[in-house]
Amino acid sequence: MTKVNDKFPALEARNIDARTRRYLIPKRVVYTQGTVRCIENILREKSNQIAFIPESEKLHCFLENKEGQPHAAILLDFGIEFAGSLRIMINKGSTPNRRSTFLIRFGESVSEAMTPVGTKNATNDHANREQILNVGRLSSNETNESGYRFAYIELLDENCTASIKAIQGVFHYRDWEYKGSFECSDEKLNRIWDVAAYTVHLCAQDNIWDGIKRDRLVWIGDMHPEVKTLLTVFGNQKVIADSLDIIRDDTPDDEWMNGMCSYSMWWIIIHHELFRATGDMAYLAEQKDYLVNLMNKVSEFADDKGVEQVPPRRFLDWPNENNLGAIHAGLQGLTKMALDCGAALLRALGENAVAEKCEATAERMKNYIPDCNGSKQAAALLALSGIGDPVKLNKEVLAPGGAHGYSTYYGYYLLAAKALAGNYAGALDDIKEYWGGMLDMGATTFWEDFDIDWMKNAARIDEIVPEGKVDIHAAYGAFCYMNLRHSLCHGWASGPCPYLTNYVLGIRPLAADTYEVKPELAYLDFAKGTYPTPYGIITVSAKKEGEDTVVEISAPEGIKIVR
Repeated sequence: MTKVNDKFPALEARNIDARTRRYLIPKRVVYTQGTVRCIENILREKSNQIAFIPESEKLHCFLENKEGQPHAAILLDFGIEFAGSLRIMINKGSTPNRRSTFLIRFGESVSEAMTPVGTKNATNDHANREQILNVGRLSSNETNESGYRFAYIELLDENCTASIKAIQGVFHYRDWEYKGSFECSDEKLNRIWDVAAYTVHLCAQDNIWDGIKRDRLVWIGDMHPEVKTLLTVFGNQKVIADSLDIIRDDTPDDEWMNGMCSYSMWWIIIHHELFRATGDMAYLAEQKDYLVNLMNKVSEFADDKGVEQVPPRRFLDWPNENNLGAIHAGLQGLTKMALDCGAALLRALGENAVAEKCEATAERMKNYIPDCNGSKQAAALLALSGIGDPVKLNKEVLAPGGAHGYSTYYGYYLLAAKALAGNYAGALDDIKEYWGGMLDMGATTFWEDFDIDWMKNAARIDEIVPEGKVDIHAAYGAFCYMNLRHSLCHGWASGPCPYLTNYVLGIRPLAADTYEVKPELAYLDFAKGTYPTPYGIITVSAKKEGEDTVVEISAPEGIKIVR
C-alpha cells in the first residue's frame, strides 16, 4: 500500500499520533454574564465546517460587550471530563478588523473554570488551562490540549459583538475496544468499575500519564495500578511497553527512575505484571541488561537482619509523606515484592546467579516485620509481600475506620490486602464509601487524592458553590496538589477496576496461558464479566443460589483455568 509519506519523504516521521478525535457539543450552560443571546444554539449539533453565510439567530450565538456592563461570558458543561482541546467556530466580530479576542479557561470543576490563574493555586502548569485566543472571521480555532469538563469563554473586546457558530470539545483518545467488563448486582460498583476504566483510558495519551490536566508525565510508580487496569480492560497495548521503555532509556544506570528508588522498584513489578499477562519473552529479553544491573542493586537493599535499607528518595505515597514509620514499613514490603518479581524475571532470562541473590535477600526480609505506625498503605504492602499476616494486619490496621486513611494511589493494594484476609465484604464497603464518595461529589473521573471527610458540607464539583458550602476542589489538597492545582483525573486512582475483576469476579492471571478463577461475591447476588488474554476473552458468571455460588466459565482454546 502506497501512502503519502512514501510519495513525499519529507513527511516521514518516527512519531505518529495513535489517538483519534471526536467533536463534542456542550450538554449544559452553567452560567452566563453580560449580554449573551441565542445561547441555546451552542447546545445544538452542527456541521463541522465554518460557512460563509449571514448571521442568524437560528444558527449563531452572540456575545456582546456594552459600555458599563460586565463582559459577555458563558460557562459550558460538556457532561463528562475528557482529554483534549476546545474549538471555536467564529462567524465574525464587530471590531474594525472583524477579529475577536476571547479568554478561555478550562476547569475540572465549575469552581476551577471560574477561577483565574494565581487564585486558589489555580495554575497553567503542564498544560495551559487559561489562555487568550485572538481569532479571525470565518475561522475555526483550537486551543492547546488539557483535561477538563467545564469551559469558561469570555469576550474581551470592548463595545463589540462576536457571532459564534459552535464551541466544541475536541476529545483526544485511543480508540480501543473495551474487551474487559464487569457487572454485578450493585449499580454503584458497576459505575465505579466503568469510571475507573475510563480514568485510565483518558490518561493513555502520548504515553501513560498520571493525569490529563497536570502530571502529563510518565511517573513509573504511579503507572502500576494503571497497567493493571489497562490489562484488565483493554488487554496488552503498545503504549505500556512504550512508557516503560521511555523511563528506562531516560534513566541512567546510576540514577533512580523519576528520582525515587521506590519507583525503580515499581518498574520491576510492572514488568513482572506484564510478562505474566503476555508471556512476551522477546520483550523481556530487551530489558535484560538494565534489569540485571538494577536487581544487583536492589538485592543489597536489606541488611543482614533483613531490615530494608532503601536509599533516598524514600517515597511511598503522599498521605504518608511525613510518616517515617509508615515509609519504613511500606518500603520493607515493597522491596520484598520487587525482589520476588525481579527474581522471577531473572529466572525466566536464565540469570540464575543474580536471581539467587535476590531470593536470599527476600527470604531474609521475612524475618523482620516493622510496625506500620497506623498506616493502612504500609500494612497493605506488608500483607501482599508475604512479610506480615494478612488477617492480623486487617484486624489491627486495615479494617478499623473503613475507608478512612485510604489513598487513591494505593487503593488496589489496600483492597487486595483485605481480600487476602478474607474481608471481601469490607473491601466492597470501602469501594462504595471512598470511590463512591467521589461520584457523589459529581466526579466523572477519579481524583489525585481524596479523603471522605472532605465531603462534609461540601458542594458538588458540577455546581457553582453555594454560600455556606465548602468548595471541595479549592479547599483541600496537600504537597504538590494544593487547592485547584489538584488533578481530578488521575490514573493511579483506578484500583477498584482490577480489584473487582481480580477478586470479586475472581479472574487472576498466573501466566499468559493460565488463569485462576475463584469468585468471591460477599453480599452480592451475582457478578459477571470478561477478561482479555493473548488467546482471546475469558467469560465468567457467578450467581448465588441458596447457600451455593454457581460459577460458569468460558475460556478460549489454549487457556488453562485453575479453580
